[in-house]
Amino acid sequence: MALLPQILHSPHPHPRLAAAAAASPSRAFPRAPRLHAGGRGRGRLAAAAGASGPGPGPSSPEPYPPESDDGLVELPLFPLPLVLFPDATHALHIFEFRYRIMMHTVLQTDLRFGVVFAGSGGSAAEVGCVGVVVKHERLADDRFFLICKGQQRFRVARVVRTKPYLVAAVQWLDDRPPAEAPAPGEDAEALAADVEALMRDVIRIANRLNGKPEKEVGDLRRGLFPTPFSFYVGNTFEGAPREQQALLELEDTAARLRRERDTLRNTLNYLTAASAVKDAFPSSPSSG
Repeated sequence: MALLPQILHSPHPHPRLAAAAAASPSRAFPRAPRLHAGGRGRGRLAAAAGASGPGPGPSSPEPYPPESDDGLVELPLFPLPLVLFPDATHALHIFEFRYRIMMHTVLQTDLRFGVVFAGSGGSAAEVGCVGVVVKHERLADDRFFLICKGQQRFRVARVVRTKPYLVAAVQWLDDRPPAEAPAPGEDAEALAADVEALMRDVIRIANRLNGKPEKEVGDLRRGLFPTPFSFYVGNTFEGAPREQQALLELEDTAARLRRERDTLRNTLNYLTAASAVKDAFPSSPSSG
């Protein structure tokens, strides 16, 4: 459900199907921050994401250790023009050689890889989300169709290696509990209720503008707690990947829901105005 294409510009209006060839930015991760004093950075991921080079073939994937000595987890990274949220699913088409190698490794280990957003400028975000392969099909020419599901968020700490594909040491990210009691109506539960109500209104008016019959909007929250619901809402902002990335990076559920509430209010105001204009100037029937 793409709620925001009218409000927020995106160079990738339909990122659901991501091609691996588009995920090869010339510059990625302008900085590889050190989260631990003992870690040694290995330069920019600019060279990292662009370095394909020869390496072990798909028949002999190089395994990666699940955890490094400093407690960080090593993860193969896949820069893509989309944002993966926890519990969201994406369909991917893997055809670039180095990422085919990566998928052979992933499928022979724990089925996990990291998805990081890489925009049209080429630089990739330092916060991403683990994707786990839930279904895949290997084609005769060694390409893959696969569906991945988002799991845990992470922040890149340092580059581990760049060939035959990018591997980084990452630190897991979780939302932090509030430091003090929130103001009345500003706790995560109340914010989630506000966001769900706004989503209902947005869907209702959007359906009206698109000429769809008005019908009761079902249960959008589906019993989700505020944190997973905030990720679900962020995933609906399809067509606005930079806004989605900002939501993914927040480590405060209430802050994420507040930002989503503000965005939905802006969207609702836009759609309400558009609906008023449509009612004031209805389209005249075409003459025969």
